[in-house]
Amino acid sequence: MDPEEAKVKIDALKCEISLHNRNYYSLDQPVISDSTFDVLLEELLHLENRFPQFLTADSPSQRVGGEVIKEFQSVAHIFPMLSLSNSYNEEDLEAFDQRIKNTLELDSSSEVEYVCELKFDGLSISLRYADGVLERAVTRGDGLKGDDVTANAKTIYGIPLKLNGPVPKLFEARGEIYMSRKRFEELNKDRETLGEPPLANPRNTASGTMKMQDSAAVAKRKLECFTYYLSGSDFNFETHFDSLLWGKQHGFPVSNDTKICKGIREVLNFVKEWETLRRDLPFDIDGIVVKVNRLEMQKRLGFTAKSPRWAMAFKFKAEEVSTRLTEVEFQVGRTGVITPVANLEPVELAGTIVKRASLHNADIISQLNLHEKDLVKVEKGGEIIPKITGIVIEERLPGALPIRFPEYCPACASPLIRNADEAQHYCSHSQNCPPQIKGKIVHFASRRAMNIESLGEETIAQLYDAGLIKNFGDLYRLSREQLLPLERMAERSAANLLDGLGKTKEVPFERVLFGLGIRHIGETTAKKLAKYFKNMQALTSATVEELLDVGEVGEIIAKSLHHYFHQEENLALIRDLQEAGLQMKIQEMAGDDINPVFDGKIVVVSGTFKHYSRDEVKQLIEKYGGKCSSSVSSKTSFLLAGEKTGPEKLKKAQSLKIPIVSEEELQKMMDL
Repeated sequence: MDPEEAKVKIDALKCEISLHNRNYYSLDQPVISDSTFDVLLEELLHLENRFPQFLTADSPSQRVGGEVIKEFQSVAHIFPMLSLSNSYNEEDLEAFDQRIKNTLELDSSSEVEYVCELKFDGLSISLRYADGVLERAVTRGDGLKGDDVTANAKTIYGIPLKLNGPVPKLFEARGEIYMSRKRFEELNKDRETLGEPPLANPRNTASGTMKMQDSAAVAKRKLECFTYYLSGSDFNFETHFDSLLWGKQHGFPVSNDTKICKGIREVLNFVKEWETLRRDLPFDIDGIVVKVNRLEMQKRLGFTAKSPRWAMAFKFKAEEVSTRLTEVEFQVGRTGVITPVANLEPVELAGTIVKRASLHNADIISQLNLHEKDLVKVEKGGEIIPKITGIVIEERLPGALPIRFPEYCPACASPLIRNADEAQHYCSHSQNCPPQIKGKIVHFASRRAMNIESLGEETIAQLYDAGLIKNFGDLYRLSREQLLPLERMAERSAANLLDGLGKTKEVPFERVLFGLGIRHIGETTAKKLAKYFKNMQALTSATVEELLDVGEVGEIIAKSLHHYFHQEENLALIRDLQEAGLQMKIQEMAGDDINPVFDGKIVVVSGTFKHYSRDEVKQLIEKYGGKCSSSVSSKTSFLLAGEKTGPEKLKKAQSLKIPIVSEEELQKMMDL
């Protein structure tokens, strides 16, 4: 066969195999047997090996893998992959429906059209297509950035490598990668034959498989994928369901069980139906996702910082098992909160082995009437750590004593206290309690506070146990000579740690305030306090009444702040940080130098920037008197557009005739 004939044959095989892939994975209508399909694929592989000049990235032969990834690169999502708000009962869904109507100013008798989708139990993936060809596959990660797993994603037959028909130049498809129950069972049988331990469950197996470094090994696991969302500036769909139909027509695997429901009653019926039907599926689901169908309504509803307001996930009631309590362990958190955790005889629950369960506080223990060695009912109930929901009283052992909440801290033996308006007990001696001290230093060094990357939990524990630090003020007294004798602390590690501490002198005041770890003071509250009082001196001397004047500061927060700043050890710690050179005031320019264009303006920030991180851009805008918002509306003063600006934000800003400002223009406005 000459090259010209080979090219014709290769192109024909690629088309034929891609068509069969679509029939099988997208349309669920296979027309040939698996063995016939394998013959076609083997022929294509053979020809591409003989004529490698005709091998392309979108060839079905790439499904077999072979690329070895040394490390997974972190990649920013074009559009953030937000999480969904969860519901666990009908009342939550009805309240969600009412919020939708209230926000859209609809009559209470109106019926909103929803799309109900199965909530697949797997690994979220974002697929970026350029000119119809799969360009990049990225895991969800933290929602803003994820791992580039393109080589592994190409091995999944349900993910189109090249789309048929005319498509937008650039868009993203979101989906869920999963492993079928049948394939999971086959895999565990193979492992049993080889004398290897069984894998825990399909979900964890799918997630772990996508992080394997050999894509050929990934291909052998035979993962699958469903697509549930499309996003791009060139789409003109009226409804979410229309977008799914378009995706299915162009080769994306979309679940046939997705359904349009008119009104919340139909949604509830769909949920009830699938609570039973889910057991018959060939894969695992853990709930139903409910989305407003009309995209125009979705845009009006918008997003919170963490999730879309137009969607909610209904989680099925968790599986429940019984097991024996071995003991209750009382843990101490960084704020002194005592959290009881039950240690259990290992038991399988929802595909994982459970050994511990949360008890939350003394009231829960009392309500359960928990006794030593009780046989307890355990479920996951939507939580990461399973919880105890009841006791099998008839199985209680004779003479078993009730579990008592301790009166003294299990770590430092200080008396425990409990405020009348709170459910938690606290250790009364935060300055002499090792878990609290270590926890506060971990918080101080965290990314949202001082961001000391070279100072992790293990290093902090090592420094504390060696007697080198008793609080985060002591970090700034550390020397190279003190660090080098420590285990795993070489010259470079010591230099990195000291350098990281030096960089904290540039961290703005509001993050220093957050880093102090004051009870009830989160990032947002710390920012408001810093902006209101301007400096630490004014804040520490403020009365409760003055603190209550700050927006969103209530009585509990005000009293917590006042108490903290009236403890001499805390004031001494603040003085240490000030002497170390940390920022103790808002870095503002003189009033005459502040550009009035930001004064009272509402700015939406989108995309990435050359000279600043997104957080730094927002800090600059607020420093110059502006306010940052997450969504474009008629109240938006201007859209700050960096590279890869969200197309929906850009489109909405243009439609509302809102000014669009570049990074360079922003710098000119601030005269930087």
